[in-house]
Amino acid sequence: MEINTLKKLEKKARKSSKFDFLRLGLALMFIAAVLIYSFATSGNIPNNIFLAIATMFGAYMAMNIGANDVANNVGPAVGSKALTMGGAIIIAGIFEASGALIAGGDVVKTIKKGIIDIGAFGGNSDTFIWAMMAALLAAALWLNLATYLKAPVSTTHSIVGGVMGGGIAAAGFSIVNWGTMGKIAASWIISPILGGAIAAGFLYAIKNTIIYKENKVQAAKKWVPVYIAIMSWAFVTYLTLKGLKHIWKDIVTFVNEHLFFTLEVTKKPSFLTAIIFGLIVATIIYLILKVKMSSTTKNMKNDKASVNALFTIPMIFSAALLSFAHGANDVANAVGPLAAINDAIVSGGVSSKASIPLWIMGVGGLGIAIGLALYGPKLIKTVGSEITELDQTRAFSVAMAAAITVIIASQLGLPVSSTHIAVGGVFGVGFLREWIDKNKKVEAVVAQKQELLEKEEKKLKALVSELETLENKSGKKKDDYKRIVKLYQDIDDKESVIKGIKKSIKTKAKQKYVKREALNKIIAAWLITVPAAAIIAALIFFMMRGMLL
Repeated sequence: MEINTLKKLEKKARKSSKFDFLRLGLALMFIAAVLIYSFATSGNIPNNIFLAIATMFGAYMAMNIGANDVANNVGPAVGSKALTMGGAIIIAGIFEASGALIAGGDVVKTIKKGIIDIGAFGGNSDTFIWAMMAALLAAALWLNLATYLKAPVSTTHSIVGGVMGGGIAAAGFSIVNWGTMGKIAASWIISPILGGAIAAGFLYAIKNTIIYKENKVQAAKKWVPVYIAIMSWAFVTYLTLKGLKHIWKDIVTFVNEHLFFTLEVTKKPSFLTAIIFGLIVATIIYLILKVKMSSTTKNMKNDKASVNALFTIPMIFSAALLSFAHGANDVANAVGPLAAINDAIVSGGVSSKASIPLWIMGVGGLGIAIGLALYGPKLIKTVGSEITELDQTRAFSVAMAAAITVIIASQLGLPVSSTHIAVGGVFGVGFLREWIDKNKKVEAVVAQKQELLEKEEKKLKALVSELETLENKSGKKKDDYKRIVKLYQDIDDKESVIKGIKKSIKTKAKQKYVKREALNKIIAAWLITVPAAAIIAALIFFMMRGMLL
């Protein structure tokens, strides 16, 4: 039996090892292809070796973004069983790459978030290039380690730390805009609290308006169109602000030329415009769902599972839309420094903004999709099922939090991280479950067990009293001794039962729906992301400078 078990384990280990080598091989093939393409298309550019190496670092960074950050968009959908792992990877891969290529923009800020002053480089393009290369590689290495440790961290904070560390190593601490860094540090607290509060609020509303109702079918018929309409409003607003800003001019031109109304020509959509777009779409969806809910709920069972099923399709759409917006925005974390290096090599100067050649954007978009497909499942499982148990309504609440928090924060000028928001949302619904269970279910169960405990203790007291009486009895007969033996056995059994009930009461009162080990690990990873990436970047910069000077 033991030999067969060992053989099975050995076979499983060999299979896992082969898969690991295959994934590594495919990742290296992508990096090699990017390296070869960069060399082939930049042969007439001086210092093209730096561009080729930087492109390789950018590809590596993009894959790590896909492996770590994308899990926040699809993890809740997978954890709630709205999507399979394979379906999530396909949808996220397509929409992440589409967001990067369609709406990723043709110009990015070379220094993410303006955290360092590029004037401190004094126009020295070589030092600037080394700093940006160090930032890219450091951020990618940190993300790689975080993914290995199954800790979802912010890719934006990773590149911010890398740029800060490379900048400090190149020009000293004065290069850093510490006010901006203070705002980024504040986001470590703001993002998860906002995300968690909004997710918990939506879940609580869904429970009180639908799940806790005696007639769940009638409640769902009334409220599901409302919640999905709100979701549509939030997502269209979010997508307009975050996913379409880079192609807004083209959209305005198309609308003004082909539709019956005109839009003001602006560089990016205003908040009011985005809100109106969202409201129009939400109204249409509400009216459609209001009509369709009669047939949808006709044969619906009056239980929680049936209510959850109604949120499956919205969850799939949310995963797709979040992935598109993420690809449009966070691809800059991979290609921003790469575009800066490309611009510095081609122009020989240092610029605060740089054009992104299509091939560089392709490296970012394709790299995110490949990283997700090869290494994304580990973090998807962590976000979807290893923090707290998710169903469709809980996952829906997390998705709502992701969209609404970014909208609110962007209008208030608050620095937030999409990773921290999504993971904070997962924690929020988990803690809400604990609070509800403690206040409603646990108290009722504990009261029942306490009543049972009192009954058992009375029975034990009666047995002990009978035993004492028999033991003090003079002139005991054979039956008395038999009864004494039986009483000892019954008392032992009763004490075991009482001990079990007490343990059960204690366990139920302390029942947790959020895994504290995961909570502690993730918070620790968030806190050290910026300094860890900064230290790694500084070390890489000094190594590069030592080799090249």
